[in-house]
Amino acid sequence: MAKVNRARSTSPPDGGWGWMVVAGCFLVTICTRAVTRCISIFFVDFQTYFSQDYAQTAWIHSIVDCVTMLCAPLGSVVSNHFSCQVGIMLGGLLASTGLILGSFATSLKHLYLTLGVLTGLGFALCYSPAIAMVGKYFSRRKALAYGISMSGSGIGIFILAPVVQLLIEQFSWRGALLILGGFVLNLCVCGALMRPITLKDDQTTSEQNHVCRTETQGFQRASPSSTWTKEWVQTCLCGSLQQEYSFLLMSDFVVLAISVLFMAYGCSPLFVYLVPYALSIGVSHQQAAFLMSILGVIDIIGNITFGWLTDRRCLKNYQYICYLFAIGMDGLCYLCLPMLQSLPLLVPFACTFGYFDGAYVTLIPVVTAEIVGTTSLSSALGVVYFLHAVPYLVSPPIAGWLVDTTGSYTAAFLLCGFSMIFSSVLLGFARLVKKMRKTQLQFLAKESDPKLQLWTNGSVAYSVARELDQKDGESVAIAMLGSNPT
Repeated sequence: MAKVNRARSTSPPDGGWGWMVVAGCFLVTICTRAVTRCISIFFVDFQTYFSQDYAQTAWIHSIVDCVTMLCAPLGSVVSNHFSCQVGIMLGGLLASTGLILGSFATSLKHLYLTLGVLTGLGFALCYSPAIAMVGKYFSRRKALAYGISMSGSGIGIFILAPVVQLLIEQFSWRGALLILGGFVLNLCVCGALMRPITLKDDQTTSEQNHVCRTETQGFQRASPSSTWTKEWVQTCLCGSLQQEYSFLLMSDFVVLAISVLFMAYGCSPLFVYLVPYALSIGVSHQQAAFLMSILGVIDIIGNITFGWLTDRRCLKNYQYICYLFAIGMDGLCYLCLPMLQSLPLLVPFACTFGYFDGAYVTLIPVVTAEIVGTTSLSSALGVVYFLHAVPYLVSPPIAGWLVDTTGSYTAAFLLCGFSMIFSSVLLGFARLVKKMRKTQLQFLAKESDPKLQLWTNGSVAYSVARELDQKDGESVAIAMLGSNPT
Protein backbone atom coordinates (compact mmCIF):
# COMPACT_ATOMS: atom_id res chain seq x y z
CA MET A 1 0.00 0.00 0.00
CA ALA A 2 2.92 2.33 0.62
CA LYS A 3 4.07 2.07 -3.01
CA VAL A 4 1.23 4.00 -4.57
CA ASN A 5 1.21 5.17 -8.17
CA ARG A 6 1.04 8.93 -7.96
CA ALA A 7 -0.73 11.07 -10.55
CA ARG A 8 1.67 13.73 -11.88
CA SER A 9 0.67 17.32 -12.53
CA THR A 10 2.60 20.58 -12.73
CA SER A 11 -0.31 22.46 -11.10
CA PRO A 12 -3.50 21.55 -9.20
CA PRO A 13 -6.04 20.20 -11.73
CA ASP A 14 -9.02 22.05 -10.16
CA GLY A 15 -11.36 19.23 -11.07
CA GLY A 16 -11.30 15.69 -12.45
CA TRP A 17 -10.49 13.15 -9.76
CA GLY A 18 -10.29 16.10 -7.38
CA TRP A 19 -14.08 15.99 -7.00
CA MET A 20 -13.81 12.37 -5.84
CA VAL A 21 -11.22 13.52 -3.31
CA VAL A 22 -13.70 16.19 -2.18
CA ALA A 23 -16.35 13.47 -1.80
CA GLY A 24 -13.92 11.37 0.25
CA CYS A 25 -13.04 14.33 2.50
CA PHE A 26 -16.76 15.07 2.86
CA LEU A 27 -17.33 11.54 4.21
CA VAL A 28 -14.26 11.82 6.45
CA THR A 29 -15.66 14.95 8.11
CA ILE A 30 -18.99 13.16 8.66
CA CYS A 31 -17.31 10.17 10.30
CA THR A 32 -14.91 12.26 12.42
CA ARG A 33 -16.20 15.73 13.30
CA ALA A 34 -19.93 14.96 13.12
CA VAL A 35 -19.58 11.81 15.24
CA THR A 36 -17.47 13.77 17.76
CA ARG A 37 -20.14 16.48 18.03
CA CYS A 38 -22.87 13.85 18.50
CA ILE A 39 -21.08 12.52 21.59
CA SER A 40 -22.70 15.43 23.47
CA ILE A 41 -26.07 13.69 22.96
CA PHE A 42 -24.78 10.89 25.21
CA PHE A 43 -23.88 13.45 27.91
CA VAL A 44 -27.02 13.13 30.07
CA ASP A 45 -27.09 9.33 29.72
CA PHE A 46 -23.45 9.01 30.76
CA GLN A 47 -24.00 11.40 33.66
CA THR A 48 -27.06 9.48 34.88
CA TYR A 49 -25.65 5.97 34.38
CA PHE A 50 -22.30 6.63 36.09
CA SER A 51 -23.68 9.18 38.65
CA GLN A 52 -21.01 11.82 37.90
CA ASP A 53 -21.06 15.63 37.79
CA TYR A 54 -20.77 17.91 34.75
CA ALA A 55 -17.00 18.33 34.89
CA GLN A 56 -16.20 14.59 35.11
CA THR A 57 -18.59 13.68 32.30
CA ALA A 58 -17.32 16.50 30.06
CA TRP A 59 -13.85 14.92 30.01
CA ILE A 60 -15.08 12.29 27.52
CA HIS A 61 -15.79 14.85 24.81
CA SER A 62 -12.68 16.83 25.77
CA ILE A 63 -10.35 13.84 25.43
CA VAL A 64 -11.61 12.70 22.04
CA ASP A 65 -11.38 16.27 20.69
CA CYS A 66 -7.97 16.81 22.30
CA VAL A 67 -6.43 13.56 21.04
CA THR A 68 -7.81 14.20 17.55
CA MET A 69 -6.04 17.54 17.37
CA LEU A 70 -3.00 16.61 19.48
CA CYS A 71 -2.13 13.72 17.16
CA ALA A 72 -2.89 15.64 13.95
CA PRO A 73 0.87 16.00 13.20
CA LEU A 74 1.12 12.20 13.48
CA GLY A 75 -1.52 11.94 10.77
CA SER A 76 0.55 14.29 8.60
CA VAL A 77 3.72 12.23 9.21
CA VAL A 78 1.99 8.96 8.22
CA SER A 79 0.50 10.66 5.15
CA ASN A 80 3.82 12.20 4.06
CA HIS A 81 5.96 9.09 4.57
CA PHE A 82 3.52 6.41 3.36
CA SER A 83 0.35 7.72 1.75
CA CYS A 84 -2.88 9.45 2.63
CA GLN A 85 -4.71 6.20 1.86
CA VAL A 86 -2.73 4.22 4.44
CA GLY A 87 -3.25 6.84 7.14
CA ILE A 88 -7.03 7.15 6.69
CA MET A 89 -7.64 3.39 6.51
CA LEU A 90 -5.57 2.78 9.64
CA GLY A 91 -7.37 5.63 11.39
CA GLY A 92 -10.76 4.17 10.47
CA LEU A 93 -9.87 0.84 12.06
CA LEU A 94 -8.64 2.49 15.28
CA ALA A 95 -11.66 4.81 15.59
CA SER A 96 -14.14 1.98 15.04
CA THR A 97 -12.35 -0.20 17.61
CA GLY A 98 -12.54 2.59 20.19
CA LEU A 99 -16.29 3.07 19.74
CA ILE A 100 -17.00 -0.66 19.87
CA LEU A 101 -14.90 -1.16 23.01
CA GLY A 102 -16.56 1.90 24.54
CA SER A 103 -19.94 0.20 24.30
CA PHE A 104 -18.69 -2.34 26.89
CA ALA A 105 -17.40 0.30 29.35
CA THR A 106 -18.18 -0.12 33.06
CA SER A 107 -16.85 3.27 34.22
CA LEU A 108 -16.01 6.72 32.92
CA LYS A 109 -12.32 5.82 32.98
CA HIS A 110 -12.97 3.06 30.46
CA LEU A 111 -14.71 5.61 28.22
CA TYR A 112 -11.78 8.00 28.63
CA LEU A 113 -9.44 5.33 27.20
CA THR A 114 -11.65 3.82 24.49
CA LEU A 115 -14.05 6.50 23.28
CA GLY A 116 -11.57 9.24 24.18
CA VAL A 117 -7.98 8.16 23.41
CA LEU A 118 -8.37 5.32 20.90
CA THR A 119 -11.17 6.85 18.85
CA GLY A 120 -9.48 10.27 18.96
CA LEU A 121 -6.22 8.76 17.68
CA GLY A 122 -8.08 7.15 14.78
CA PHE A 123 -9.77 10.42 13.88
CA ALA A 124 -6.39 12.20 14.00
CA LEU A 125 -4.93 9.88 11.36
CA CYS A 126 -7.86 10.66 9.05
CA TYR A 127 -8.75 14.32 9.45
CA SER A 128 -5.78 16.53 8.52
CA PRO A 129 -4.45 14.30 5.66
CA ALA A 130 -7.88 14.28 4.00
CA ILE A 131 -8.16 18.08 4.24
CA ALA A 132 -4.61 18.59 2.94
CA MET A 133 -5.32 16.32 -0.04
CA VAL A 134 -8.14 18.63 -1.18
CA GLY A 135 -5.66 21.53 -1.17
CA LYS A 136 -3.37 19.61 -3.53
CA TYR A 137 -6.12 19.09 -6.10
CA PHE A 138 -7.54 22.63 -6.09
CA SER A 139 -6.13 26.13 -6.42
CA ARG A 140 -8.52 28.48 -8.23
CA ARG A 141 -11.63 26.95 -6.64
CA LYS A 142 -9.99 25.99 -3.36
CA ALA A 143 -12.43 27.76 -1.01
CA LEU A 144 -15.44 26.18 -2.76
CA ALA A 145 -13.85 22.72 -2.63
CA TYR A 146 -13.13 23.14 1.07
CA GLY A 147 -16.65 24.46 1.64
CA ILE A 148 -18.15 21.29 0.16
CA SER A 149 -15.68 19.04 1.98
CA MET A 150 -16.17 20.65 5.39
CA SER A 151 -19.96 20.70 5.01
CA GLY A 152 -19.83 17.00 5.86
CA SER A 153 -19.63 18.01 9.51
CA GLY A 154 -22.90 19.95 9.32
CA ILE A 155 -24.74 17.36 7.23
CA GLY A 156 -23.50 14.64 9.55
CA ILE A 157 -24.76 16.46 12.65
CA PHE A 158 -28.10 17.20 10.97
CA ILE A 159 -28.63 13.51 10.14
CA LEU A 160 -26.86 11.82 13.04
CA ALA A 161 -28.21 13.92 15.93
CA PRO A 162 -31.84 12.65 15.74
CA VAL A 163 -30.66 9.20 14.64
CA VAL A 164 -28.33 8.86 17.64
CA GLN A 165 -31.09 10.03 19.99
CA LEU A 166 -33.40 7.40 18.47
CA LEU A 167 -30.72 4.71 18.80
CA ILE A 168 -30.22 5.59 22.47
CA GLU A 169 -33.96 5.30 23.11
CA GLN A 170 -34.21 1.98 21.26
CA PHE A 171 -30.93 0.24 22.16
CA SER A 172 -29.54 2.28 25.12
CA TRP A 173 -26.26 4.17 24.91
CA ARG A 174 -24.29 0.91 24.61
CA GLY A 175 -26.12 -0.19 21.49
CA ALA A 176 -25.84 3.29 19.98
CA LEU A 177 -22.05 3.31 20.45
CA LEU A 178 -21.79 -0.17 18.90
CA ILE A 179 -23.71 0.94 15.80
CA LEU A 180 -21.62 4.11 15.51
CA GLY A 181 -18.51 1.91 15.62
CA GLY A 182 -19.72 0.05 12.55
CA PHE A 183 -20.62 3.29 10.80
CA VAL A 184 -17.15 4.79 11.35
CA LEU A 185 -15.59 1.85 9.47
CA ASN A 186 -16.65 3.71 6.32
CA LEU A 187 -13.47 5.74 6.82
CA CYS A 188 -11.62 2.84 5.18
CA VAL A 189 -13.70 3.40 2.03
CA CYS A 190 -12.94 7.14 2.17
CA GLY A 191 -9.22 6.38 2.31
CA ALA A 192 -9.41 4.40 -0.91
CA LEU A 193 -10.58 7.54 -2.77
CA MET A 194 -7.51 9.59 -1.82
CA ARG A 195 -5.38 9.06 -4.93
CA PRO A 196 -1.98 10.73 -4.34
CA ILE A 197 -0.89 13.50 -6.71
CA THR A 198 2.60 14.94 -7.24
CA LEU A 199 2.75 18.67 -8.02
CA LYS A 200 5.67 20.67 -9.35
CA ASP A 201 6.68 21.92 -5.89
CA ASP A 202 6.38 18.40 -4.49
CA GLN A 203 8.64 17.05 -7.27
CA THR A 204 11.35 19.58 -6.39
CA THR A 205 11.20 18.67 -2.70
CA SER A 206 11.11 14.95 -3.51
CA GLU A 207 14.15 15.22 -5.80
CA GLN A 208 16.11 17.02 -3.08
CA ASN A 209 15.22 14.35 -0.53
CA HIS A 210 16.08 11.60 -3.04
CA VAL A 211 19.53 13.12 -3.69
CA CYS A 212 20.11 13.34 0.08
CA ARG A 213 19.08 9.69 0.58
CA THR A 214 21.23 8.50 -2.37
CA GLU A 215 24.31 10.32 -1.10
CA THR A 216 23.73 9.00 2.41
CA GLN A 217 23.45 5.41 1.20
CA GLY A 218 26.64 5.85 -0.86
CA PHE A 219 28.58 7.15 2.14
CA GLN A 220 27.25 4.34 4.31
CA ARG A 221 28.45 1.69 1.84
CA ALA A 222 31.82 3.38 1.53
CA SER A 223 32.43 3.71 5.25
CA PRO A 224 29.64 2.16 7.30
CA SER A 225 31.22 2.91 10.67
CA SER A 226 32.53 6.39 9.89
CA THR A 227 31.66 9.15 12.34
CA TRP A 228 31.58 11.59 9.41
CA THR A 229 28.93 9.44 7.70
CA LYS A 230 26.72 9.49 10.81
CA GLU A 231 27.05 13.26 10.99
CA TRP A 232 26.06 13.50 7.30
CA VAL A 233 22.94 11.37 7.93
CA GLN A 234 21.96 13.54 10.88
CA THR A 235 22.50 16.69 8.79
CA CYS A 236 20.26 15.34 6.01
CA LEU A 237 17.52 14.36 8.43
CA CYS A 238 17.64 17.72 10.21
CA GLY A 239 17.65 19.55 6.90
CA SER A 240 14.62 17.63 5.69
CA LEU A 241 12.68 18.33 8.88
CA GLN A 242 13.78 21.97 8.88
CA GLN A 243 12.53 22.38 5.32
CA GLU A 244 9.23 20.64 6.09
CA TYR A 245 8.53 22.80 9.16
CA SER A 246 10.25 26.04 8.16
CA PHE A 247 6.88 27.83 8.31
CA LEU A 248 7.06 27.70 12.13
CA LEU A 249 9.43 30.69 11.99
CA MET A 250 7.06 32.83 9.92
CA SER A 251 5.58 35.70 11.91
CA ASP A 252 2.20 35.39 10.15
CA PHE A 253 1.96 31.73 11.11
CA VAL A 254 2.90 32.46 14.73
CA VAL A 255 0.07 35.01 14.99
CA LEU A 256 -2.36 32.54 13.39
CA ALA A 257 -1.25 29.85 15.85
CA ILE A 258 -1.84 32.07 18.89
CA SER A 259 -5.27 33.11 17.63
CA VAL A 260 -6.19 29.45 17.04
CA LEU A 261 -5.61 28.70 20.74
CA PHE A 262 -8.21 31.27 21.82
CA MET A 263 -10.61 30.38 19.00
CA ALA A 264 -10.45 26.67 19.84
CA TYR A 265 -11.11 27.37 23.52
CA GLY A 266 -14.32 29.17 22.64
CA CYS A 267 -15.78 26.93 19.95
CA SER A 268 -15.81 23.56 21.73
CA PRO A 269 -18.03 23.98 24.86
CA LEU A 270 -21.18 24.90 22.92
CA PHE A 271 -21.33 21.48 21.27
CA VAL A 272 -21.00 19.87 24.71
CA TYR A 273 -23.42 22.06 26.67
CA LEU A 274 -26.07 23.23 24.20
CA VAL A 275 -28.22 20.12 24.81
CA PRO A 276 -27.83 20.21 28.65
CA TYR A 277 -28.48 23.97 28.63
CA ALA A 278 -31.63 23.54 26.55
CA LEU A 279 -32.84 20.78 28.90
CA SER A 280 -32.18 23.04 31.92
CA ILE A 281 -34.56 25.71 30.61
CA GLY A 282 -37.37 23.25 29.96
CA VAL A 283 -36.78 22.11 26.37
CA SER A 284 -37.58 18.45 25.69
CA HIS A 285 -34.96 15.87 24.68
CA GLN A 286 -36.18 15.69 21.08
CA GLN A 287 -36.25 19.49 20.77
CA ALA A 288 -32.72 19.72 22.22
CA ALA A 289 -31.51 17.18 19.64
CA PHE A 290 -33.36 19.25 17.02
CA LEU A 291 -31.21 22.26 17.98
CA MET A 292 -28.11 20.21 17.20
CA SER A 293 -29.65 19.34 13.83
CA ILE A 294 -30.25 23.03 13.13
CA LEU A 295 -26.62 23.76 13.98
CA GLY A 296 -25.63 21.04 11.54
CA VAL A 297 -27.77 22.06 8.57
CA ILE A 298 -26.93 25.79 8.91
CA ASP A 299 -23.29 24.79 9.26
CA ILE A 300 -23.62 23.24 5.79
CA ILE A 301 -24.96 26.48 4.36
CA GLY A 302 -22.10 28.40 6.00
CA ASN A 303 -19.51 25.96 4.61
CA ILE A 304 -20.69 26.11 1.02
CA THR A 305 -21.96 29.69 0.65
CA PHE A 306 -19.04 31.30 2.49
CA GLY A 307 -16.59 29.19 0.50
CA TRP A 308 -18.30 30.19 -2.76
CA LEU A 309 -18.52 33.88 -1.81
CA THR A 310 -14.88 34.17 -0.80
CA ASP A 311 -13.84 32.58 -4.11
CA ARG A 312 -15.50 35.48 -5.99
CA ARG A 313 -13.22 38.12 -7.44
CA CYS A 314 -14.55 40.84 -5.14
CA LEU A 315 -13.68 38.87 -1.96
CA LYS A 316 -10.77 36.73 -3.16
CA ASN A 317 -8.21 39.10 -1.62
CA TYR A 318 -10.18 39.47 1.62
CA GLN A 319 -10.46 35.83 2.74
CA TYR A 320 -8.32 36.59 5.80
CA ILE A 321 -10.70 39.41 6.82
CA CYS A 322 -13.74 37.19 6.24
CA TYR A 323 -12.14 34.54 8.47
CA LEU A 324 -11.64 36.84 11.45
CA PHE A 325 -15.11 38.39 10.92
CA ALA A 326 -16.75 34.95 11.18
CA ILE A 327 -14.86 34.14 14.40
CA GLY A 328 -15.89 37.49 15.92
CA MET A 329 -19.56 36.90 15.06
CA ASP A 330 -19.52 33.52 16.83
CA GLY A 331 -18.06 35.25 19.88
CA LEU A 332 -20.91 37.78 19.88
CA CYS A 333 -23.44 34.93 19.65
CA TYR A 334 -21.94 33.41 22.79
CA LEU A 335 -22.40 36.69 24.69
CA CYS A 336 -26.13 36.71 23.82
CA LEU A 337 -26.77 33.05 24.68
CA PRO A 338 -27.39 33.43 28.48
CA MET A 339 -30.30 35.76 27.70
CA LEU A 340 -32.05 33.17 25.50
CA GLN A 341 -34.40 31.18 27.75
CA SER A 342 -36.80 29.47 25.34
CA LEU A 343 -36.79 27.30 22.21
CA PRO A 344 -38.03 30.10 19.86
CA LEU A 345 -35.03 32.19 20.94
CA LEU A 346 -32.52 29.33 20.75
CA VAL A 347 -33.44 28.50 17.14
CA PRO A 348 -32.19 31.86 15.70
CA PHE A 349 -29.10 31.54 17.87
CA ALA A 350 -28.39 28.06 16.47
CA CYS A 351 -28.85 29.39 12.93
CA THR A 352 -26.47 32.33 13.41
CA PHE A 353 -23.80 30.44 15.33
CA GLY A 354 -23.98 27.47 12.96
CA TYR A 355 -23.57 29.65 9.86
CA PHE A 356 -20.47 31.48 11.04
CA ASP A 357 -19.03 28.30 12.56
CA GLY A 358 -19.21 26.68 9.14
CA ALA A 359 -17.79 29.84 7.58
CA TYR A 360 -14.55 30.05 9.57
CA VAL A 361 -14.00 26.28 9.58
CA THR A 362 -14.05 26.39 5.77
CA LEU A 363 -11.45 29.17 5.70
CA ILE A 364 -8.95 27.62 8.15
CA PRO A 365 -7.19 25.58 5.41
CA VAL A 366 -7.49 28.46 2.93
CA VAL A 367 -5.89 30.99 5.30
CA THR A 368 -3.21 28.46 6.28
CA ALA A 369 -2.40 27.77 2.62
CA GLU A 370 -2.19 31.52 1.95
CA ILE A 371 0.48 31.80 4.65
CA VAL A 372 2.60 28.65 4.16
CA GLY A 373 1.90 27.57 0.57
CA THR A 374 0.63 24.26 -0.84
CA THR A 375 3.82 22.23 -0.38
CA SER A 376 3.85 22.63 3.42
CA LEU A 377 0.05 22.60 3.80
CA SER A 378 -0.23 19.08 5.21
CA SER A 379 2.39 19.72 7.90
CA ALA A 380 1.01 23.19 8.65
CA LEU A 381 -2.54 21.88 9.04
CA GLY A 382 -1.19 19.20 11.35
CA VAL A 383 0.31 21.93 13.54
CA VAL A 384 -2.84 24.08 13.38
CA TYR A 385 -5.08 21.21 14.43
CA PHE A 386 -2.48 20.17 17.02
CA LEU A 387 -2.92 23.63 18.59
CA HIS A 388 -6.64 22.90 18.99
CA ALA A 389 -5.75 20.05 21.35
CA VAL A 390 -5.12 21.78 24.67
CA PRO A 391 -8.10 24.19 24.40
CA TYR A 392 -10.36 21.31 23.38
CA LEU A 393 -9.11 19.33 26.37
CA VAL A 394 -9.54 21.99 29.05
CA SER A 395 -12.44 24.17 27.87
CA PRO A 396 -15.39 21.76 28.45
CA PRO A 397 -14.20 20.73 31.96
CA ILE A 398 -13.55 24.39 32.86
CA ALA A 399 -17.03 25.28 31.61
CA GLY A 400 -18.44 22.35 33.58
CA TRP A 401 -16.62 23.49 36.71
CA LEU A 402 -18.08 26.99 36.27
CA VAL A 403 -21.57 25.49 35.90
CA ASP A 404 -21.10 23.33 39.03
CA THR A 405 -19.70 26.30 41.00
CA THR A 406 -22.09 29.06 39.94
CA GLY A 407 -25.16 26.93 39.24
CA SER A 408 -25.55 28.76 35.93
CA TYR A 409 -24.23 28.57 32.37
CA THR A 410 -23.71 32.34 32.12
CA ALA A 411 -20.05 32.51 33.21
CA ALA A 412 -19.07 29.57 30.99
CA PHE A 413 -20.67 31.05 27.86
CA LEU A 414 -19.31 34.57 28.49
CA LEU A 415 -15.76 33.24 28.88
CA CYS A 416 -16.04 31.38 25.58
CA GLY A 417 -17.43 34.45 23.83
CA PHE A 418 -14.67 36.78 24.98
CA SER A 419 -12.07 34.18 24.01
CA MET A 420 -13.31 34.03 20.41
CA ILE A 421 -13.61 37.82 20.15
CA PHE A 422 -10.01 38.19 21.38
CA SER A 423 -8.88 35.72 18.70
CA SER A 424 -10.55 37.82 16.01
CA VAL A 425 -9.19 41.13 17.37
CA LEU A 426 -5.66 39.68 17.55
CA LEU A 427 -5.75 38.65 13.88
CA GLY A 428 -7.11 42.04 12.84
CA PHE A 429 -4.49 43.93 14.85
CA ALA A 430 -1.66 41.81 13.41
CA ARG A 431 -2.83 42.42 9.84
CA LEU A 432 -3.12 46.17 10.51
CA VAL A 433 0.42 46.33 11.93
CA LYS A 434 1.75 44.40 8.93
CA LYS A 435 0.13 46.78 6.44
CA MET A 436 1.41 49.84 8.32
CA ARG A 437 4.93 48.41 8.33
CA LYS A 438 4.72 47.55 4.64
CA THR A 439 3.59 51.09 3.80
CA GLN A 440 6.41 52.55 5.89
CA LEU A 441 9.02 50.40 4.15
CA GLN A 442 7.68 51.31 0.72
CA PHE A 443 7.86 55.00 1.63
CA LEU A 444 11.43 54.53 2.90
CA ALA A 445 12.42 52.79 -0.31
CA LYS A 446 10.99 55.59 -2.49
CA GLU A 447 12.68 58.28 -0.41
CA SER A 448 16.05 56.56 -0.52
CA ASP A 449 16.33 55.69 -4.23
CA PRO A 450 13.62 55.29 -6.86
CA LYS A 451 15.55 52.47 -8.54
CA LEU A 452 16.19 50.69 -5.20
CA GLN A 453 19.89 50.44 -6.02
CA LEU A 454 22.96 50.31 -3.79
CA TRP A 455 24.52 53.52 -2.64
CA THR A 456 27.66 53.97 -0.57
CA ASN A 457 29.19 56.26 2.04
CA GLY A 458 32.91 55.52 1.92
CA SER A 459 33.20 51.93 3.04
CA VAL A 460 29.56 51.93 4.13
CA ALA A 461 26.77 50.52 1.93
CA TYR A 462 23.04 50.31 2.13
CA SER A 463 20.42 48.62 0.02
CA VAL A 464 16.72 48.24 0.36
CA ALA A 465 15.57 44.94 -1.09
CA ARG A 466 12.57 44.66 -3.33
CA GLU A 467 9.23 43.35 -2.12
CA LEU A 468 8.80 39.63 -2.44
CA ASP A 469 5.32 38.31 -3.22
CA GLN A 470 5.51 34.55 -2.89
CA LYS A 471 2.99 31.76 -2.55
CA ASP A 472 3.91 31.18 1.05
CA GLY A 473 2.98 34.71 2.04
CA GLU A 474 3.99 38.33 1.51
CA SER A 475 7.29 39.48 2.92
CA VAL A 476 9.30 42.67 2.61
CA ALA A 477 13.05 42.21 3.00
CA ILE A 478 15.63 44.89 3.82
CA ALA A 479 19.27 44.04 3.32
CA MET A 480 21.60 46.21 5.38
CA LEU A 481 25.21 46.35 4.25
CA GLY A 482 26.54 49.12 6.48
CA SER A 483 25.73 51.74 9.06
CA ASN A 484 24.10 55.09 8.00
CA PRO A 485 23.64 56.34 4.43
CA THR A 486 24.53 59.89 3.48
